[in-house]
Amino acid sequence: MSPDALIAHLVGASALILVAAHAGGGLARRLGQPYIVGQLAAGIALGPSLLGALAPRAYDDLFPAAIGPALTGFSQFSLVVFLFAVGYELDLTILGDRARVSVTVALASFVVPMTVGCGAALLFRDTLRDLGGGRELPAAAVVFAGIALSITAVPVLTAIVRENGLTRTVPGVVAVSAAGILDAVCWTVLAGTMLNSGAGEAALAWPWRAALAVGFVTVMALAARPVLRRLLWRTRLEPSLRLALLIGFALGSAWVTHWLGLHVIFGALLAGLVTPREEGGTLDPDLLRPLHEVGSLLLPFFFVLSGQSVALDSMSGTGWAVLLAVTVLAVTTKVGSGLVSARLGGLDRHDARTVGVLLSARGLTELIALNAGLEAGLVSAPLYTVLVFMALATTLLTQPLLVLTRRLAARDRPAAPVPATAPQPYAAAEGGVEGPGRGE
Repeated sequence: MSPDALIAHLVGASALILVAAHAGGGLARRLGQPYIVGQLAAGIALGPSLLGALAPRAYDDLFPAAIGPALTGFSQFSLVVFLFAVGYELDLTILGDRARVSVTVALASFVVPMTVGCGAALLFRDTLRDLGGGRELPAAAVVFAGIALSITAVPVLTAIVRENGLTRTVPGVVAVSAAGILDAVCWTVLAGTMLNSGAGEAALAWPWRAALAVGFVTVMALAARPVLRRLLWRTRLEPSLRLALLIGFALGSAWVTHWLGLHVIFGALLAGLVTPREEGGTLDPDLLRPLHEVGSLLLPFFFVLSGQSVALDSMSGTGWAVLLAVTVLAVTTKVGSGLVSARLGGLDRHDARTVGVLLSARGLTELIALNAGLEAGLVSAPLYTVLVFMALATTLLTQPLLVLTRRLAARDRPAAPVPATAPQPYAAAEGGVEGPGRGE
């Protein structure tokens, strides 16, 4: 394929990806679902399982193999920008006086799904072998199975909390702060898993890569942060120049962690975490707004790349049975651990139930981890397909379960007692006495 033809294919495919993904996101929002659900559905529809099966000629014309590296580059760039913004926004000071219950909920909603996921992987290793796994089940793959059940998507959770008016409520604050702690724990464990898996470009044994990773994190925390603080606060760079500088910083950090075998996502998150806020501890709107705009514009490339790896034709009866079992485990372990730990932390049963349901949302964060696991060889293509649909199902179920918890709370809420001095409308009507306020 000539360079001109390659560019033409890339431009056409990009136009289709952007329009289809954002149209799907808009439709999902109209149906009361998170934007990401529609974008992921559009990405799967544009993949080989649907478009490739229904119109293989059109699929090959739209997405020739030659443009694959360019689409992957757009996808990775969007992930770096998105996760840099996530790291920059992460603020555990939101814990406040709910710190104890938030930490308790976070640890419980990590330990229980992690234990169940690892145990299920070991117990049903023969079933995983039927889904394309190897003869041996490495320890990294077992740990990854636990991580897949443990993750909560902070961006999706935050959007659900905001859209349901829970931002300033006790369950909303506890769920968001617990999810922030949980995310930090999950990314740390996943980083260790990736180091042990031998992924990445560094031709070093994993102990050396682990030592280099610790050194890199130390340098970023102790040296990069004060340098950035002095550069951003004292020089007062133009917003556009500051944005370019920080995105370059995030890309450089992502390159280092990829070389160390930790995937670009860890470097992007780390860069966001060490980027200083404004002097009052507030977020810089001139930085955050364009980060969100660039991320939301380019993330459809990531969804399409995720959809390209979904293999519906590989879903046998075993695959659908595993999907059902994994989805049930994913929901029950999260809701159950969140509910029980929130109750132990002093929340009433309705607030505790809401916390558990909110923590069950996975969404984009799960997809990012799954793609990293697929690239590292920790999951097979059929198992990846199962876990992608699990992430989609748990995200779809969050809003209906939240509505159900509200109905249960309304049903159990006792009716307000009627004051003794209040007029009884039926008695007043029977006695012909006009109650106060009638006719006004």
